[in-house]
Amino acid sequence: MAERSLRGMKIGASSLETDEGVRFVPRQDHEYTCPNGHVFHKTFAEEADVPALWECHCGANALLKDASEPEDAKKAKPQRTHWDMLLERRTLDELDDLLKERMALLEKRGLRNR
Repeated sequence: MAERSLRGMKIGASSLETDEGVRFVPRQDHEYTCPNGHVFHKTFAEEADVPALWECHCGANALLKDASEPEDAKKAKPQRTHWDMLLERRTLDELDDLLKERMALLEKRGLRNR
């Protein structure tokens, strides 16, 4: 087993690859501004299509500097809550009946109002 071990190497910490002969594509830096006042930069390849909107770390859509708001920007759908999803499956009357049923079961077990 000792003959298969790698002596003098920090496995996982070092790479045997070098950057020799690697050519990076030309890049360009773009600035985005968030409606909440955050400003950040993103780097893209020169031939890349730069998006006019980029999501900021706060969750808002940041706009590319010197760009106009795209007309086809998707309207953000409000986030659905658990209550919204529950109401998609059951009516309020059904939920009321279930609540009464569960409360009766708890009373039967003596677990209510301890």
